[in-house]
Amino acid sequence: MRTRTVRATLRLAAFAWALIGWTGVAMPTAVAADAVTFGTNWKAQAEHGGFYQAVATGIYERYGLDVMIRQGGPQVNHSALIASGKIDFNMGGNLFGQFNFTQNKVPVITIAAIFQKEPQVILAHPDVKSFEDLKGKTLFLSNDGRLTYWLWMKQAYGLSDDQVKPYTFNPAPFLADPNSAQQGYVTSEPFAIETQGGFKPSVLMMADVGYDTYSTTIEASAAMVRDNPDLVQRFVNATIEGWISYLYGDPSPGNTLIKADNPEMTDEQIAFSIAAMKEYGIVDSGDALTLGIGAMTDARWKSFFEKSVGWGLYPADLPLAEMYTLQFVNKGHGLDLKKQLTGG
Repeated sequence: MRTRTVRATLRLAAFAWALIGWTGVAMPTAVAADAVTFGTNWKAQAEHGGFYQAVATGIYERYGLDVMIRQGGPQVNHSALIASGKIDFNMGGNLFGQFNFTQNKVPVITIAAIFQKEPQVILAHPDVKSFEDLKGKTLFLSNDGRLTYWLWMKQAYGLSDDQVKPYTFNPAPFLADPNSAQQGYVTSEPFAIETQGGFKPSVLMMADVGYDTYSTTIEASAAMVRDNPDLVQRFVNATIEGWISYLYGDPSPGNTLIKADNPEMTDEQIAFSIAAMKEYGIVDSGDALTLGIGAMTDARWKSFFEKSVGWGLYPADLPLAEMYTLQFVNKGHGLDLKKQLTGG
C-alpha cells in the first residue's frame, strides 16, 4: 500500500491571533503558516493519535503550522529522510535510533519523548505471572528483539538463547503452544490474541521492571534546533495539546484521519489501543504527570544509555549530551488543558 499523507487545511488570510491566546504562545497576526513534514514510524494507528488529532482539530494551525503527516511502513525509511533533511521531524521508535544517529555522526537530536513507557511487552499464557516464569518457555522473538531487549532479559532473568525461536508477526505459533510466549506491543497484539485465541494473555511490561527507554520520540535535525527553535517549540507544544485532546477529549477527529491514511485500521483496534495507552500509562505517567507530556530527564537518558553500553551495543564514549535537548519540554505545557478536559 502506498503511503498517503494528511495536510492541515489552513485559512491563511484569516489568521488574527491575540497576543497570547489559549495556546500560551505569543502569536503575530496575518502570517503565513510554516509548512512542516513529520514522518511516523509505521502505518497510521492510535499510537500516533495525538499527531493526527492536532491536524484534525486545527491545533497545529493555531500554532501557525501547516503539518503534513507522512505515514511510515515497511518500505519507508524516515530515519534516512530526517538525516538527509528531506523531512522536518521524525518519530523515533526508541532510544536506540538516536544512539545509532550519534554513533554514525548524523546530526539528529531527540527533542521530546511522547511515550514515557516502551509499549514492547512479552505476552504469555495465563499461567505466567512474571518474567521469572519465562524460564523453560519457548520465546518467539524478532531479530530486532534479540539484538535489543533480549539482551536485557537474559541478563536480568537468567534466560538462554536456546529458548528463542523466530517471531513471524503472527500469533498462531504462540496460540498453538501453551508453553510459549511472544513479543508484542501492549496496544495491539493482546487484541489479536484475544480475538483469535479467545483468552486474555498475561502481559509482562518491560518498562515496569527496569527497561527504561523512552519511545515514540520526536527527532529533529541539529540545524533545525539551532536555527529555528521557535518553530520547534510550536511543533512540540501543539503536539502535546494534540495528545491531551486525543486521550482526554473526543478522539474521533484524529481517528477519522488515521483510518483515511490506513483503511485497514478498525474502530475496535483503535478503541483497544487507546484504552491500553491509558491503562498502562504509556503516554501520561511518571515525569509527564508533573512536567507535561513529552517529558525527558538527564537521569533517564543516562540510565538507558549505560545499560546499552553494558550490553555491548555501544561504546561508552558516545557523547550523550549531544543526543537530546530538554529545551522544548518539561515546562508543564498542557497540564491546564488536561485539567479542563478531565475535571481533575
